[in-house]
Amino acid sequence: MGRYYSGDIEGKFWFGVQNSMDAEFFGGSYYQPEEVEFIFDQDDLSSIQKGIKTCKKELGKNKERLDTFFDLNLMYNDEKLKEYWLSNHKEDIDISHNLEWYARLLLGEQILECVEKQGDCSFTAEL
Repeated sequence: MGRYYSGDIEGKFWFGVQNSMDAEFFGGSYYQPEEVEFIFDQDDLSSIQKGIKTCKKELGKNKERLDTFFDLNLMYNDEKLKEYWLSNHKEDIDISHNLEWYARLLLGEQILECVEKQGDCSFTAEL
């Protein structure tokens, strides 16, 4: 069972990695009934871009490595990712930490693309 978000952008929060309030990292505003409604517009662009830059900085070279892993794998678990990682890279990583930032980055990129395309972006996130 997962928690979804829908509206101008749609997706599923990563189970055990990403909480429903993760979009708050990129600014915007929200209200919280049983679900959380996020609203972004042109005024939030610099905050969204700053958040994306922070995610990329936090991930460093691991971003490209995770991109490659997820290009090759539609589904994953920590064990599968760790096995892939150790067989392709010399150093070990903190999987939970990197997945949290990677999932956040993908959400931020969706938000940015939506705001740039239509001027605003709103979506509802299940709690």
